[in-house]
Amino acid sequence: MSELHKFVFEGLPVRGMLVRLTDAWQDILRRRAQAGGYPAAVTELLGEMTAAAALMQANIKFNGSLTLQIMGDGPVKLAVAEVQPDLALRATATVMGEVAPDAPLSHMVNVTNQGRCAITLDPRDRLPGQQPYQGVVPLFGDRHEKLERISEVIEHYMLQSEQLDTRLVLAANDQVAAGLLIQRLPLQGEANLAGSGVARSDEDHIGRNEDYNRIAILAASLKREELLTLDADTILHRLFWEEDVRRFEPLSGEQGPRFACTCSRERVSSMLRSLGRDEVESIIAEQGGVEVGCDFCGAQYRFDPVDAAQVFLQVDQQPPVNRQTH
Repeated sequence: MSELHKFVFEGLPVRGMLVRLTDAWQDILRRRAQAGGYPAAVTELLGEMTAAAALMQANIKFNGSLTLQIMGDGPVKLAVAEVQPDLALRATATVMGEVAPDAPLSHMVNVTNQGRCAITLDPRDRLPGQQPYQGVVPLFGDRHEKLERISEVIEHYMLQSEQLDTRLVLAANDQVAAGLLIQRLPLQGEANLAGSGVARSDEDHIGRNEDYNRIAILAASLKREELLTLDADTILHRLFWEEDVRRFEPLSGEQGPRFACTCSRERVSSMLRSLGRDEVESIIAEQGGVEVGCDFCGAQYRFDPVDAAQVFLQVDQQPPVNRQTH
């Protein structure tokens, strides 16, 4: 069963999370299997992105969806992982071309160093005029060197955009997608760890604090096979047996990470309305109907001429907007 574990290091401004996606990740791949599945390197990349997105969503406790996506000029045109506030998740990738089994990130997405990573936060209950927040970073480092792991991209994003030192270890295969996140805590605000014993005046130097560095180095020693095969208890004991770790109740089942798709016939109807009546009618004239498939779950939505007319009839029947000013 997929699960997420949260923990803090007593007396230190450091927190951590460990996620293991098993059934949730296999659900995602099973829905893709009918279309031929993903190459091994793409499976690994998308699994690592899904684990990372789950960690980030659980880390910020945002009341809305968090979407992690990368896009570029390689055979992987787009890869997307989306996580809801209740940890329901989905993921997909668009692959056009051959991908070698051991292809690094640059070969898949960032051939000419023009690739981008976007993290989007879309509030569940938007205020009038409110837009989703999106941060976009390149797939290269401070010296324009290509980054070869999605974990390096996210670490760089967290440091540059959020001013938070973060260590991220990710791994995935066709059975498990897993990740370990270690992050320094800000000394002020909601995320402050009470009783840390570190002076507020030292906040700018936390990234150089020997306690954080020690824990980050221990986390980085975690091998890929260990992350994929060992349970959470074993991993945390092996890495931090000398540390005073306080763990919280793990999240699993209906409270934990699980696959769920947010597609619906109403959402597809909205998409058709955005295309416009003329475009939809031209598709119907050519194909006899409109069929839309969800890239995430594989669900098929078919609209015959009567269904399509009904989509636009709903718009025509809406009362006119009263533009009178007061």
